[in-house]
Amino acid sequence: MLRTIKPKNARSKRALDARLPKEVEDPRTTVFVRGVHTGDVLNGVMRDLMALKRPHAIAFSKKNDIHPFDAASTSTASLEFWAQKNDASLFVIGQTTKKRPHGLTFVRMFDNRVLDMLEVGIESWVSMADIKTPKSTPGNKPLMHFASDLFDTNPRFAQLKSMLISLFNGEVIDSICLAGLEHVISVSLGPSVPTSSSATAGAEDFSALPTVHIRTYTARLLASGTRVPRVELTPMGPSLDMKLRRHTPPDPELLKHAMQKPKLKKTDIEKGVGQKRKNKEVDEMGDLRGRIHVGKQDLNKLQTRKMKGLKGGDVETEEREGETEGQEEQEEEQDTDRRKKKRRRDSD
Repeated sequence: MLRTIKPKNARSKRALDARLPKEVEDPRTTVFVRGVHTGDVLNGVMRDLMALKRPHAIAFSKKNDIHPFDAASTSTASLEFWAQKNDASLFVIGQTTKKRPHGLTFVRMFDNRVLDMLEVGIESWVSMADIKTPKSTPGNKPLMHFASDLFDTNPRFAQLKSMLISLFNGEVIDSICLAGLEHVISVSLGPSVPTSSSATAGAEDFSALPTVHIRTYTARLLASGTRVPRVELTPMGPSLDMKLRRHTPPDPELLKHAMQKPKLKKTDIEKGVGQKRKNKEVDEMGDLRGRIHVGKQDLNKLQTRKMKGLKGGDVETEEREGETEGQEEQEEEQDTDRRKKKRRRDSD
């Protein structure tokens, strides 16, 4: 159990208050930990991932005897201590063994406690230094692309997607300039491997899961003759091919607390923050769509061109009435002419 630290002065109190939960959390600080045996491949992978994560990355220079998935070890206590000391909520642990070579473990924390863990095995790797192209500015938010439906349907790949978003998300912002998207992280899956009939039904076959491909590109905005620029992607590195291995799902009770939203203040409620927007929704592309309800229209009062074909009732009857009115008008005109002639005669 972690001890409670009481502030001794105002400076330490401000430092502790900065670590308290917030409505909009700070960027996740990630700690990169090396195990007892890592090797050149894992050291290079962690170095490139830390370059993409900067400036919110901390690297431990010493090797640590840590085994997150071993229940008998004290790794959980070590992770909780490091999380509280460095105000970190994410760990990337590199460890290679004969049974699991080039293993990379992602550990996500909540309230200085382990929320969930995911282990992957690095199969191939191309470093950023081997790709002689311009690099993006450290600290910029990437544009992440997940090119498979399994990231939304399969729970294993959904956990990987959530973990990668937590790793590279960075600072939460309301809007971003188009020129600020300097690099793109593309995550795709290889073809699925058919499972063997001799595999144990109770054990999970990690080799049957498709390979995960991570590619990083820099984006160039070129002229296209329109308002929308033409985007050209250039490989930046690193390039990773990895397989999913062991994992620990989040505890339901702890996940419930992690997903809990803070209560709104009275001033925010008066401003309308948090209220449900009726007849408004955001589609999968992020566009805001609305629905407008129009009252019942009376088409009989609609003003149209006065044509015989559009008039209501019997057309022949209306034509007869029109002819009768025309004859009456002619008779009135003839009577008027007779009266005028009679007056002229009388005057003469």
